[in-house]
Amino acid sequence: MGSGITDADGHEVPVAVTPGEAGPDPRVSLTLGPPAGELLWSCTPAAARELAAALVRAAEESENASADGPVTVGAGELRRGDVRDGDRTMTVDGVRTDGATAHITWKSGEGRTWTQSYDVNTAITLRRRLSGSR
Repeated sequence: MGSGITDADGHEVPVAVTPGEAGPDPRVSLTLGPPAGELLWSCTPAAARELAAALVRAAEESENASADGPVTVGAGELRRGDVRDGDRTMTVDGVRTDGATAHITWKSGEGRTWTQSYDVNTAITLRRRLSGSR
């Protein structure tokens, strides 16, 4: 598998990821090509999965960061896709209001979901606010 990434100077850097052969010590290889020189990195499949998960988390953090900083809204104003500010990624998966109560279904970065109830005016600080409808 190959794809390109861009270095800090805007140059395209070829990337190749290749599975190793099966056996007692299976490896996965990652090669970054010029202009950054050539870097070859080899690891176990478990380490490759950890790296992939770390890259996904970093990508989500980058996408979820707001250039304007955090914004605070009332719980009743949350929208599907809003991302709560905090140590762990929590995304609004659903919102239902019942009078003065907002029932918010959250989804964690690990894929777990749960519902919490808040007064509709409870201040919730968001890392990213999605535009659009509920």
